[in-house]
Amino acid sequence: MPAIYIVNPANSAPSYHTAEFFGDEARGWVQVADLTVVTLAALVPADWHIRITDESIDAVDLDAQVDVVAITGKVSQRDRMIALADAFRRRGRTVMIGGSFATLTPEEMRPHADILVTGEVEEIAAQIFSDIAAGRASDRYDGGKADIRRSPVPRWDLYPVERASSGALQTTRGCPFSCEFCDVIQYQGRKQRHKDIAQIVAELDALYAAGFRQIFLVDDNFTVHRAWARKVLDALTAWNAGHEADPVLFLTQASLDVARDPDLLERCHEAGIRILFVGIETVNEASLRETGKKQNLLQPVESAIAAILQKGIAVQAGIIVGFDHDSAGIFDQMRGFFDAAPIPELNIGVLTAPHATDLYRRLAREGRLLGASWETAAASPFSTNIVPAGMSRRVLLDGVADLCAAAYMPEAFGARMLRMIAQLRSTAYAPARRHDAGSERTAMFFRIMKRVSALGPREAEMVREVVRAAGAKPSTLRLVVHFLSKYGQVRYFLDGAGVFRADASARALVAPERQVADAAALQRQFA
Repeated sequence: MPAIYIVNPANSAPSYHTAEFFGDEARGWVQVADLTVVTLAALVPADWHIRITDESIDAVDLDAQVDVVAITGKVSQRDRMIALADAFRRRGRTVMIGGSFATLTPEEMRPHADILVTGEVEEIAAQIFSDIAAGRASDRYDGGKADIRRSPVPRWDLYPVERASSGALQTTRGCPFSCEFCDVIQYQGRKQRHKDIAQIVAELDALYAAGFRQIFLVDDNFTVHRAWARKVLDALTAWNAGHEADPVLFLTQASLDVARDPDLLERCHEAGIRILFVGIETVNEASLRETGKKQNLLQPVESAIAAILQKGIAVQAGIIVGFDHDSAGIFDQMRGFFDAAPIPELNIGVLTAPHATDLYRRLAREGRLLGASWETAAASPFSTNIVPAGMSRRVLLDGVADLCAAAYMPEAFGARMLRMIAQLRSTAYAPARRHDAGSERTAMFFRIMKRVSALGPREAEMVREVVRAAGAKPSTLRLVVHFLSKYGQVRYFLDGAGVFRADASARALVAPERQVADAAALQRQFA
């Protein structure tokens, strides 16, 4: 029986999207379960033996006795992909590498792979595994852009689902927009491809059976094809209605112009979508035009956010500084926006130029690139491979670090949380159910609340204040727990990067008896 070991390597550095703050001494944690490894596992022939490791959760077994090791990853995993591939090859294993980074920069991965897979794997998987089993595997396969209706139900039974905050489900691939800095359109294309509704429901059933009650719809722009999005939302609404006693909360990504479609937003709410990640990027309109993000110019950002919140959906924002039209004054502009925003989580970063993007090609022509994009991803969330036009590189990097420190001072974060709670439309949607109060996932959330309070007296006061406000508006409790947990991760990597320069005298731990009381109070309200 052939055997395959499928590995999702660890990231090179902590970030907004990793989950080091959530782990413990024995095992790690992930914010979103990895969809790639379980999808690939579902494409492996039934007579093969399959092992999976997500290295953010469990250690990789370098001595695994298998015929082939399959490694996948993004730019932020580049260094670890190479290290693992080389270690397995030294042990005589056949190594297959695929994923977005291998597709966008195959020359980086070619020296480290026995079998290099570019593009999407659904339509070529049968050939690959047949060739491997017959001992005639090619050193290169390209799947192009697949018909994703051929994508199987992922093998969640092989994944450590109890160590993930959210499950993952993809309904589309591709985005029609042309943001200059984005490499998604280079990898997945600008024509959006759709799964069948029955296929989506089958995946949802599998996630629910695995125990997930929070699911991230990983589409890069879930609502961009409005007619399709309505069909999916109607299906999700019907599915959740059939699980009314214990419904699923969804998170997904959308562009800001969704705020101009109140019917679509209402359908999002009815389906159970409670958080939208939106690439706001900047309040500098010249920079939005520069980068091709015209969809953000259709209405004022403040009114767009308000429209989303009024439908009972919270916003998580992507923020970028360092466009050519940004001068040193952009930092005060962004602080002013943050000070009024009802957006707890701000993913603030410096503009970088990923290898395959229009931005990379333009800056290469202009002689304004400093190293490869992977070097930036491996260094820290606050570095860049570009020479900025409107300020010095030092002013840009220091300004973004200071912007992050200001945004994540506990008082500033707490104020944004309170604004979100106040502006969110109340809903009858259940915040949580008692049946899983003893589960590892729920217990982890309460541990996180305790850890956040233990960061210092100001953080503990912030937690008490937002929990009190949410207690008066119970439909927001689950969102409050989510964003407080995310605050813990943001503080983890900001503190580790030396970005958060809080006053040392304020860092004393809260008394243990107060920590326990805070956690108990939260658990009573959450349950």
